[in-house]
Amino acid sequence: MLDIKFIRENPELVKEGAGKKKVKVDVDKVLKLDEERRGLLTEVEEMRAKKNRANERMKEEGSDKKEIIKEMKEISEKHKEMEKKYKELEEELFKEVKKIPNLPFPEVPVGESDEENVVLRREGEKKDFEFEVKDYLGIAEKTDTIDLKRAAKVSGARFGILKHEAVELQFALVRMVMDITAKYGFIPILPPVMIKKEMMEGMGYVERGGDEIYEIEKDNFYLVGTSEQVIGPIHSGEVFEKNELPKRYVGYSSCFRREAGSYGKDTKGILRVHQFEKVEMFSFSTPEKSKEEHEMLLQIEEELMKLLELPYQVIDICTADLGDPAAKKYDIEAWMPGQGEYRETHSTSNCTDFQSRRLNIRYKEDGKTNFVHTLNGTALAIGRILIALYENHQQEDGSVRIPEALLKYLSFEKIRIKK
Repeated sequence: MLDIKFIRENPELVKEGAGKKKVKVDVDKVLKLDEERRGLLTEVEEMRAKKNRANERMKEEGSDKKEIIKEMKEISEKHKEMEKKYKELEEELFKEVKKIPNLPFPEVPVGESDEENVVLRREGEKKDFEFEVKDYLGIAEKTDTIDLKRAAKVSGARFGILKHEAVELQFALVRMVMDITAKYGFIPILPPVMIKKEMMEGMGYVERGGDEIYEIEKDNFYLVGTSEQVIGPIHSGEVFEKNELPKRYVGYSSCFRREAGSYGKDTKGILRVHQFEKVEMFSFSTPEKSKEEHEMLLQIEEELMKLLELPYQVIDICTADLGDPAAKKYDIEAWMPGQGEYRETHSTSNCTDFQSRRLNIRYKEDGKTNFVHTLNGTALAIGRILIALYENHQQEDGSVRIPEALLKYLSFEKIRIKK
């Protein structure tokens, strides 16, 4: 959520920033509601002063207490009515403010769609295979490590069952991430996968993108689409000391997405599924350090990709593809030789104080409090990394070679064919 004072002082800048994100907002309506609210606040305060003056007159000798009591009753009723109106107006105002997305940083490339995202660099060499390359589904079938047929039997489309070495590989990947992030001071957590509606709203994912979320209406819960949605609110309403920041967490959880609007796209396999496992990094930072923190998150993501020996490209996400909370975002896309293209495996975003204002998360410095900046970054999305490992490290006989960095976590050196 943007600061109402900032909107008031920079309406054209807000309109321009929202426009770059291709989000229609009514800034003029916000300004009108804000003006009405401030005018009403003045009247409420004047009414409160009248009550105080009437109370003082009650203490004076010879005052007409009966008349003053009558006057106080009238003032009190009017004051109560005005406070109710003020509260309603304030709720309407902030409902409109919450529709305004975070503004992109000036350096973010301006674009009309995701097709205008900018490739910053490519790392790693694509392997020159001396045999016909298979996609991961063909490899999974031969190694009997991903069962789509039985998953569909019990849960329907867009689900998969990991088996045999794939299960051990998943937890090896998690263990590797925990070891790497520990070096940077991340606190490991296993967060809930259900989140209160007001906390999800606080993270800024409901106004746009709500159709992707699984909602449990009866119990007022959402299922998380990523651990960051739960990690962000754990410090809601709290105040950090400045020396506590940055506060970094790494969370592992199942994640759930409806994949609304993606029918007919990647419907087979585990690339785009309703349930998946992910390790997510999250950081609470001071504003002056958040850009540096963002680059560090990207650095960790790249470190992990290099350890897994996966070719990849780093993408600077354009304004139209940023999403509401992010002021800047990078993606990493792994080369998938079986598909002949790069596919997204990571993202990392700087959300500045957009989420912390909604959740009231601050830090104290020199007796004053300011809102923290929040940042998130994918450590590993397990399913997509499995795909990249299968396709990039496939062998001619159908087996899959394991990168050296993972061997110490596993009881095998390759995933062997079984069929």
